[in-house]
Amino acid sequence: MLGVLALAMVMVVFVTWQVLSARSDASADRELSHEAAKFRGFATTPDATALRTPEELLERWLQLNLPDDSEAFFTIVDGRPYRRGQGTPPARLDTDTAFIQRIAGATEPTYGWADSSAGKVRYGVLPVRVGDQPVRAQLVVIEFRDLIAQPSEDAARALAVVGAITLALAAVACWLITGRVLAPIRQLRSTAEQISESDLRRRIQVVGTDDVAQLARTFNTMLDRLEAAFLTQREFADNAGHELRTPITVIRGHLELMSDDPDDQEQTKALVLDELSRMNRMVDDLLVLAKSDRPDFLAPGEVNLTELVVEVVAKARPLAERQWRVDETADAVVIADGQRLTQALMQLVANAVRHTQAGDRIAVGSRLQNGQVLLWVADSGSGVPAADAERIFSRFVRGDDQVRAEGAGLGLSIVRSIAQAHGGEVRVAEQSAPGARFELTLPEVRG
Repeated sequence: MLGVLALAMVMVVFVTWQVLSARSDASADRELSHEAAKFRGFATTPDATALRTPEELLERWLQLNLPDDSEAFFTIVDGRPYRRGQGTPPARLDTDTAFIQRIAGATEPTYGWADSSAGKVRYGVLPVRVGDQPVRAQLVVIEFRDLIAQPSEDAARALAVVGAITLALAAVACWLITGRVLAPIRQLRSTAEQISESDLRRRIQVVGTDDVAQLARTFNTMLDRLEAAFLTQREFADNAGHELRTPITVIRGHLELMSDDPDDQEQTKALVLDELSRMNRMVDDLLVLAKSDRPDFLAPGEVNLTELVVEVVAKARPLAERQWRVDETADAVVIADGQRLTQALMQLVANAVRHTQAGDRIAVGSRLQNGQVLLWVADSGSGVPAADAERIFSRFVRGDDQVRAEGAGLGLSIVRSIAQAHGGEVRVAEQSAPGARFELTLPEVRG
């Protein structure tokens, strides 16, 4: 960026210098033309025409015309310098023998450039003829171009100095601003370098509200998600390994101890098949949880809440001898994944069956309130201790009451994953009556 600015500044100064130089050349030409026109006008006046020799005409003109500071006049008669104009010129070209020899024989108006001790000059040679006499004298007009260009050159130099100072200040400003702007980027890089696969705790200190600060916040948020995912993955792997190790150990132990007795073999076979069935359910549950973070986990469509509740109760009746009820239904159609909601409610129903006995009540219901969809499964069983109300939704966690021995503690985790995939949540609601009430709260999206 700074290089581009420097190049632009150099180009501006260069172009300005060229333009001013061209204007100085044009100004010298104009002055030369002006003096030539003045001399021609003077030569046609009655006083001039009365003069009989070129010397008289040139002397008369030199007497009447005072040269500017940047110009000089002198005359040549018979090939030699004759008279010089008034004042002291910046440089004496009438004493330059080579220059005099070059222009002394001019019989036609001649213009050109020459060098002098005062720099570059623009000259004009005007031959003087009186009557029919041959040309034997010339008027030489000298315009000192470098003196004419001096103000323009001073302006160009001033522009160059100002440009250099501006460039230097811009460089300092860029260095300071870039340092401040890139500081969070350097910290971002340093933090990224210090993050290892086992330590995601480091964060970037965010200062300000600019785009870089927003980038740092986004990076910190990403690290939060990565750390949470890493911890969940590590905990999930540890728990899964622990849960799968138990049935494998049981199967291996019984196979190693199995004898040739047919009864013993039959009992071992039944135990192994039961353990394999439990492992199969556990793997299926793990696959559901693994898919819960994928975009295609849900297949949204129109769901009639009344039909959803009635179908769940109908499917649940064969599970156990309970007092099955429909508490309440919302006569509404919402956009959701009906199969996943059925899966979640059936999981809650199965959980209620395990924690109730014959004759206990299990109720399912739905309601619309405050722009949300509320689904619930309530029972009159042993209930959930307050200390376990949040913990039981974690993976591989079972309640402390140990009412059930089967399962891997993944059912309620699946329910939570389905609720979160819909943008909602699941919780254990407080109730005055005995038992437990599990509620799913989802955003209401009308179909």
